[in-house]
Amino acid sequence: QVHVRAGLFHGTELLCKTIVSTEISGRSDHVWNEVLEFEINVCDLPRMARLCFAVYAVMDKMKTKKSTKAMNPSKYQTIRKAGKVHYPVAWVNTMVFDYKGQLKNGELVLHSWSSFPDELEEMLNPMGTVQTNPYTENATALHIRFQEYSKQPINYPPFDKILEKAAEIARSSDNAAMAGRGGKKFYIVLKEIMERDPLSQLCENEMDLIWTLRYDCRENFPQSLPKLLLSLKWNKLEDVAQLQALLQIWPKLLPREALELLDFNYPDQYVREYAVRCLKQMSDEELSQYLLQLVQVLKYEPFLDCALSRFLLERALANRRIGQMLFWHLRSEVHIPAVSVQFGLILEAYCRGSVAHMKVLAKQVEALNKMKTLNSLIKLNAMKQSKAKGKDAMHTCLKQNAYREALSDLQSPLNPSVILSELHVEKCRYMDSKMKPLWIVYNNKMFGGDFVGIIFKNGDDLRQDMLTLQILRLMDILWKEAGLDLRILPYGCLATGDHSGLIEAVSSSETIADIQLNSSNVAAAAAFNKDALLNWLKEYNLGDDLDRAIEEFTLSCAGYCVATYVLGIGDRHSDNIMVRKNGQLFHIDFGHILGNFKSKFGIKRERVPFILTYDFIHVIQQGKTGNTEKFGRFRQYCEEAYLILRKHGNLFITLFALMLTAGLPELTSVKDIQYLKDSLALGKSEEEALKQFKHKFDEALRESWTTKVNWMAHTVRKDYRS
Repeated sequence: QVHVRAGLFHGTELLCKTIVSTEISGRSDHVWNEVLEFEINVCDLPRMARLCFAVYAVMDKMKTKKSTKAMNPSKYQTIRKAGKVHYPVAWVNTMVFDYKGQLKNGELVLHSWSSFPDELEEMLNPMGTVQTNPYTENATALHIRFQEYSKQPINYPPFDKILEKAAEIARSSDNAAMAGRGGKKFYIVLKEIMERDPLSQLCENEMDLIWTLRYDCRENFPQSLPKLLLSLKWNKLEDVAQLQALLQIWPKLLPREALELLDFNYPDQYVREYAVRCLKQMSDEELSQYLLQLVQVLKYEPFLDCALSRFLLERALANRRIGQMLFWHLRSEVHIPAVSVQFGLILEAYCRGSVAHMKVLAKQVEALNKMKTLNSLIKLNAMKQSKAKGKDAMHTCLKQNAYREALSDLQSPLNPSVILSELHVEKCRYMDSKMKPLWIVYNNKMFGGDFVGIIFKNGDDLRQDMLTLQILRLMDILWKEAGLDLRILPYGCLATGDHSGLIEAVSSSETIADIQLNSSNVAAAAAFNKDALLNWLKEYNLGDDLDRAIEEFTLSCAGYCVATYVLGIGDRHSDNIMVRKNGQLFHIDFGHILGNFKSKFGIKRERVPFILTYDFIHVIQQGKTGNTEKFGRFRQYCEEAYLILRKHGNLFITLFALMLTAGLPELTSVKDIQYLKDSLALGKSEEEALKQFKHKFDEALRESWTTKVNWMAHTVRKDYRS
């Protein structure tokens, strides 16, 4: 038995009750010939309404035992109702009005999608794309017909007509002038609602209050616009018209506040145009900080031509640095069927608009293709030959003209200010891990006299690392704005294609594990040698330099302790924490975030404790056990850093929410973002939050010896393997 569900949505809001067709049986073709009528008037349909369909197979409980596997491998998708099991087979969404604002009519064939997200709304997928599946031969095709209401096409009213309607409503109801003038009492209630974070749900009464007091909101809490938009009934044309009139006189928001309006919950085109107008105040520097999310939310745009894509193109064509970032963010996802036309089109528009830059970018694309080929060769040979032979083969390959030419004289995709001039073949190598990342070294000298290095990875999804490093960069900016420089090192990382990309190699740095191993030859002893790290720093920093290095270490250790705690970065051990010769500590490899940790039994989610290691404390205390003064300073840095991040909690939540459409395995639903809300203790007073943080810090201090032992076990295992 098969049935179809249909729903009308505006963002994630259901405009009226969903409808379920009758159940019919059949092998491959199912014909319903059935009218689905929604309880909403055509005139009340919002401009960006989307019609969402899902096809379900319905089976009796008993039969499912054998046929489950064949039907649908994803177990969590089944929905049990009244003794029957519903299996989702396919979903597809389409806009109710076309690009020109004309109500669709006549017949449509919708080729649908078969991979379902973790969470459905009313058993439908409104957040999914409104594009149909381009791979038509294997897709379920749904044939629908829109009703024809008249011989003339029906158009959504133009903007001036909407404003006229609003004026007419204002004239007819004298109480409109009274609308939204709440007294002192309401001011306090509103203030409390407005201070909540973007994840908190509003109840019906609160929504009504916000809508009634909308003029108060505009005057006293302009940053409450997102909450007002969620309180509005989008299935009432009168309310929508009044909102559009209000939006015309709404003060401009700061770009950081306006970002939230590009989320999926705000599909209205005028709202999105307003948000883009607010973003225009951004400097190029700030724009590049949020570009990753802005490219992701293009996926929420139903039409190819929209304010956001025009804005991004405009800014990219005016600054090559933005242009290069935009190019790679689009290029790295152009293989995804749902966005290939949209992203391909923006890429083409950019390249046609800047032919000179296109040639520069083409050179980068060619270099990456060569790295991919080389990486595949190495993976093939790794099974057959020793590491030394593999490295020789790699060098032979790099000396060939085709490779040498492709990999020389190009701008680094990670940073256009860095020119990768000529290969330093002897220093190039590949790493031992499963994907055999390439370590490519160039002859350019950096400031410290070290060579420039880039790491090419193929087979790992770098988008999560890219997001984590972007957030670290933002934390660094926010801390510096507040006068705190915690010596963070958010090195470059860029996804350039499907499961491939580049990472900047940080010069003069080693992993903690290597520092410990080099100072003693036995792995077990290495992790127990508490002086290894301090001695390593002493070796490179003489006299006064040592104090400076220890200060660098203390500051950066505080920054990363707080960042890993807030972001729930898991799987921390001596192999993914590095130290530079100047004392700067930094973390690498962010495979698990938001509390997703590796455990013996697969991935488990837990609160990341605050992590301190005995060895780090030893360095911070300058090797003197009772150096409470230095340790007290470290503790103070941690607390200050934490409180600064709390003040920007909403921004972090928004940036993660805008990434939901990226399809990262550890960021698939709002539930994942809840982690940040808890770690930043949003919704608690500053006092409570600080108390909670101090408690975590003390816990970490007590556990610092255990952490050391765990890391030791990691080192021993690794040594045993090698």
